[in-house]
Amino acid sequence: MERIWLKQYPAGVPADIDVNQYGSLVELLEESFTKFRDRKAFICMDKSITYRELDEMSVALGAYLQGKGLAKGARVALMMPNVMQYPVATAAVLRAGFAVVNVNPLYTPRELEHQLKDSGAEAIVVLENFATTVEKVIAKTNVKHVIVGSMGDMLGFKGVIVNLVVRKVKKMVPPYSLPGAVAFNDAVAAGRSMKFNKPTLTLDDVAFLQYTGGTTGVSKGATLLHRNILANVLQNDAWLQPALKKPPHVEQLFIVCALPLYHIFALTACYLLAVRAGGVNLLIPNPRDMAGFIKELAKYQVNSFPAVNTLYNGLLNTPGFEKLDFSKLKTSFGGGMATQKAVAEAWLKTTGCALSEGYGLSETSPTLTCNPADTDKFSGSIGIPVPSTWLSIRDDDGNELPLGQPGEICAKGPQVMAGYWNRPDETAKVMTADGYFRTGDIGVMDERGYTKIVDRKKDMILVSGFNVYPNEIEDVIASHPGVLECAVIGVPDAKSGETVKAFVVKKDPNLTAEEIIKFCATQLTNYKVPKQVEFRTDLPKTNVGKILRRELRDEKKAAA
Repeated sequence: MERIWLKQYPAGVPADIDVNQYGSLVELLEESFTKFRDRKAFICMDKSITYRELDEMSVALGAYLQGKGLAKGARVALMMPNVMQYPVATAAVLRAGFAVVNVNPLYTPRELEHQLKDSGAEAIVVLENFATTVEKVIAKTNVKHVIVGSMGDMLGFKGVIVNLVVRKVKKMVPPYSLPGAVAFNDAVAAGRSMKFNKPTLTLDDVAFLQYTGGTTGVSKGATLLHRNILANVLQNDAWLQPALKKPPHVEQLFIVCALPLYHIFALTACYLLAVRAGGVNLLIPNPRDMAGFIKELAKYQVNSFPAVNTLYNGLLNTPGFEKLDFSKLKTSFGGGMATQKAVAEAWLKTTGCALSEGYGLSETSPTLTCNPADTDKFSGSIGIPVPSTWLSIRDDDGNELPLGQPGEICAKGPQVMAGYWNRPDETAKVMTADGYFRTGDIGVMDERGYTKIVDRKKDMILVSGFNVYPNEIEDVIASHPGVLECAVIGVPDAKSGETVKAFVVKKDPNLTAEEIIKFCATQLTNYKVPKQVEFRTDLPKTNVGKILRRELRDEKKAAA
């Protein structure tokens, strides 16, 4: 297919990027560590680290991990919110020749156990607040080495006070026992006197295993090679240039990183993009504390603000936000979930910067499409494909459909994953014969190459930018002794885009909705827990007995 969208590219954005200018993602990191040595790289709770410190600490931690006898390609899990240890640990794992397994720190033991076993992770770096979860499952996994960080580790003297407050006042660190675990600062200190062996890496080595649900409901690791992530960093960097070149001139790109770094959107669009540009990331460990978040924003003049709709909306509705100085804000990227028109309009009015919505998946590192970065209005579409990316709208048989007709969005480009980790069967289901990745989203492309998402082919629910798979939740609910059968769907929610609703047929007549919600909370991380439960005497089924979620969804739509 001819790339009709290239005509819409802003001046200066290339049709293609050259991934082969680097031998690996590590080469890009090390180039920036050298080039921007004395610049600040990350700021968290008023403390900053420079590119030089990031370089030295990541080499030390990498040497420490190598000293544990891990072989090249070994998987190392990172289980932390947005704290300074995250960028250090990520760079350390990659530079030492290992692969990063990103873990949501709020996972329940059941979710964590699956991910550690499936990835075969042999080491984990975890913030002490979540160490109790690791303790509960470590014996059932391959993890032999545990490094435990604390909120105050890298905050200098202030860190002593921070740790005291976190542990004793707020009681945010449940007791845990992990014999043999090493403190983060001790591991770095030990590594400084150890030999670091620089591995030979190629673009085809695995960089990240990014876990995502699947139509099967079992979380699968999207295998992202150095090539995939590197390509997406270069694609995003090229895409951003027209906006960055607009006056006023900015000495150093300043990015707000409130999205969790274990999520692919923040990993690429905040951390790696900033490193590529010699920029600085403002890490927000708890963006749910909106008042605290606004206090942080008041201290800086920010240039780039990637976020999800719920975060933009939350800020806009928090007192004090309208008083912030956004005169240097050049780009606001909405992704992870649909951006609502009302939110986009309010954001433009308050900040003077239009929201540029994009689209992507864990499987695509993540960006596939985006609206031009220097846009002055909200388009309501997911934009056009970024450089070196092909998009094709297809029917169920894989045939390309004419423009204006809805079909499955399929994509091809250097950012598309190598496949699902150890699951060739699942990989085969999502790839077409001619090498396109099937996204599972239904879209319509217009004659300019702009695409709108109109529906979802699979039953996935999108809660504040996080994928939720009904099968996983149904498995949990069905394991409750009082449940006969159940079905789960997503229903519209003003705050999070969608929320989880469960339909349940009782086995125990005394079963209550509260009981089900409480039970789910012990097995599932918060955003997956049903917020609504409706009891039924039976559920709609096909003639072979398969529960029809679509019928339940259509019913809800009709009622609305």
